Amino acid sequence: MEGATPSPLAAWETFFFLVGSSGAALTGLQFVVIALIAESRRRATTREIEAFATPTIIHFCAVLLISAILSAPWQGLSRVALALGVCGVGGVIYGIIVLGRARRQTTYRPVFEDWLWHTVLPLIAYMFFLVASLTLTRYPRQVLFIVGGAALLLLFVGIHNAWDSVTYITVDLAQPSPKRKKPKSP
Repeated sequence: MEGATPSPLAAWETFFFLVGSSGAALTGLQFVVIALIAESRRRATTREIEAFATPTIIHFCAVLLISAILSAPWQGLSRVALALGVCGVGGVIYGIIVLGRARRQTTYRPVFEDWLWHTVLPLIAYMFFLVASLTLTRYPRQVLFIVGGAALLLLFVGIHNAWDSVTYITVDLAQPSPKRKKPKSP
């Protein structure tokens, strides 16, 4: 078609391919983190996993989903906006659920950094998707930067939270167990 205006999404293909691939790969690495938790001396409770590990998987998968949505061959931006809105609403609802789970679990007391990375920043990213869905058709070039930034924010949140889990396990494993007795010297 001559004279057809190229979709603003075309300029973002490589970006969302890279971000989505990273989200997919990091999802797999999160399974390694869970395997480390399973092998650690101190077992995580279901409540801890629901509050801290499962959301990391959800965030990585959300990055993959957003990237897939923006890489699909849409005919117009209104359906892209609708899909972003659904992801934004779903993410905000899930973020509120995670907030409640983090508050209810009793084996670990979250500190400010936990609240920031596990609840506040993901909620901000999902709200950005929601806002982007409402403004995408009017300001597509500008709004795609918001969507890209929110996708990167979720990716970095997931990376931080996975790293936080691994370092917590490593430090926890380094602590001597009060139940273990020191072997006697021969």
